[in-house]
Amino acid sequence: MKQVVVGIDIGGTNTAIGIVDREGNVLYEKKPQLPTPQKKENPDSRPDVSEKLVANFISLITFEIRDAIENVKKILPNIEVMGIGIGAPFANYHDGTIGITANLPFVNVVHLTDLIQEKLPEFTIIKATNDANAAALGELMYGGGIGMNNFIMITLGTGLGSGIIVNGDIVYGHDGLAGELGHVTAVPDGRLCGCGSKGHLETYCSATGIKRTVFELLAKTMNSGSALANVNYNDLTSKMVYEAALQNDSIAMEAFGYTGEILGRCLADAVHYLSPEAIFLFGGPTAAGELLFKPTRESMEHYLLPFYRNKIKLLPSRLKAGSVAIVGASALVWKEIDKCK
Repeated sequence: MKQVVVGIDIGGTNTAIGIVDREGNVLYEKKPQLPTPQKKENPDSRPDVSEKLVANFISLITFEIRDAIENVKKILPNIEVMGIGIGAPFANYHDGTIGITANLPFVNVVHLTDLIQEKLPEFTIIKATNDANAAALGELMYGGGIGMNNFIMITLGTGLGSGIIVNGDIVYGHDGLAGELGHVTAVPDGRLCGCGSKGHLETYCSATGIKRTVFELLAKTMNSGSALANVNYNDLTSKMVYEAALQNDSIAMEAFGYTGEILGRCLADAVHYLSPEAIFLFGGPTAAGELLFKPTRESMEHYLLPFYRNKIKLLPSRLKAGSVAIVGASALVWKEIDKCK
């Protein structure tokens, strides 16, 4: 009997569902992905609309879970589904809820795991955490973190997330919400963050942050010779900044240098708190390689206390980009099973 887990990633736009085995192989993934309820579906934040959206979403997810299991059984009849792992924004491991977030249309805390278990009572293990924590567990069990007991996972996307592994386990904190390094103050009274505060790390060191840096530099220097000067903000991507940097575009090069300087400084602070063996970076901007890693590493080393220098590895994630969310979510269940042994 082959043991498998359902892995679910609830993203801001789409929700991915897959079936993952003990070795981290994705045996099945739902295509196309399911649409995640959008803020525009409840623009007035009405509780009744929110409740309906939640109910419809739970029904859709549970239907697709059963469908995914049936599809895998057509190929592998002798499987045992051990549980369901979920990565979601503001998901709380301790109580299985999704907190109120600006990116979803729900106006109250959603008791995610309880609602799914009501419809799928045969599953005794249903666990949820935020997407960065799930990625950290995935790195621990299937990626570069194998054999490590202490490391930090940084996910760079639209925002910046983090998962912290200490003594071989994820750090959740007393309320389940530990690890929000994206919301440390990197620049006092700096850029406005989506959370409403100013100067947070993710406003500088994320795909969106890099875009903002490019446009600030263009406005500051009046550099009309840059390949990025005629690109609209909504059209610009971190990949385009990377491609310009490969051509020695001065704005693109400075943007990566500035991003790395701020990220490295904040990572040095994290090292002082946690003394990790390594820090993994994951996400679109990491495709820039040394354009991002070099200034980040140099900045981190500069701000570290002397006895930490040249000890902390700054590494790219070894998880497969296309499956990290599902695999990371599935790791929640495998970790829970291991605890019970």
